[in-house]
Amino acid sequence: MKTTPVTTADLQRSVIAVPPLARRADLSLNEAANRKLLGHLEAGGVRNVMYGGNANFYNIAVSEYARVVDFLAEAAGPDTWVLPSAGPDYGKLIDQAAILRSRAFPTAMLLPMSFPYTDAGLAEGVRRFSDALGKPVVVYIKSANYLRPDTLAQLIAENRIVAFKYAAVRENPADDPYLASLLAEIDSRWIVSGIGERPAVVHYRDFGLKSFTSGSVCLAPRASMRLLHLLHEGRFDEAEQLRQSFIALEDCRDGISPIRVLHDAVSLAGVADMGPMLPLLTGLSAEEKKQVEPVARALYDFDREAVAA
Repeated sequence: MKTTPVTTADLQRSVIAVPPLARRADLSLNEAANRKLLGHLEAGGVRNVMYGGNANFYNIAVSEYARVVDFLAEAAGPDTWVLPSAGPDYGKLIDQAAILRSRAFPTAMLLPMSFPYTDAGLAEGVRRFSDALGKPVVVYIKSANYLRPDTLAQLIAENRIVAFKYAAVRENPADDPYLASLLAEIDSRWIVSGIGERPAVVHYRDFGLKSFTSGSVCLAPRASMRLLHLLHEGRFDEAEQLRQSFIALEDCRDGISPIRVLHDAVSLAGVADMGPMLPLLTGLSAEEKKQVEPVARALYDFDREAVAA
């Protein structure tokens, strides 16, 4: 696992994969399946892997946390940056920070709170998390107006921040007053496009972002990495054409559940058996699997055949 401090170059060198976490029928960690998925990503060129919402870190017990993060650190290749998540509630955040502080992870991400919090209280939580971790952190912005722009700027000025994962969903990603207000206060290098391939072209072309996270990269790492390179080169028409290959699966994720669809899509495509989901989530129903399976297999086959060729 890569342990050097995270730089802007690190954030931009690879798509930031956000994979699910495989478990056995008894809900214990399935190390073999998780290694298989991680190896699939690394073989496709991915070197940044973030374990957060798709990995259901919201529901991991603190008693299991050390075992999970230690396994992820050991399973990753020497040049792969592994970013675990913590929280979102304050008590869990601080307990998990104490565990992470004794490990070599270069940073960790604060999962998004939905209720209850205030702007000042959340900012203070970021400060205390950073202090407990002993390092700057990633903050996950999941909704519009999650934190005020000047609050983000102040946290950056205090050297608390590695990046903000921006995942406020808009019907039209080009019409995003909140993102525009953030960029009026802070440089675009601090913000990672955090909603996969769907808004990636718009976020790069119209807002100047230079890195993005992806769940669908778990099925198509070569295609997602190719998209990243096209965006870096400003070849937006080609990037838009390639982006379309991901939309069928992203439509399933948006229509059913982003986390649940990705978890089972990795299994249905034949990448690795992710097994059941840790409560309080559940896997797809039989009818939902019928909808997702052909889409997942098509994206996986496209990555192996069209892009790899």
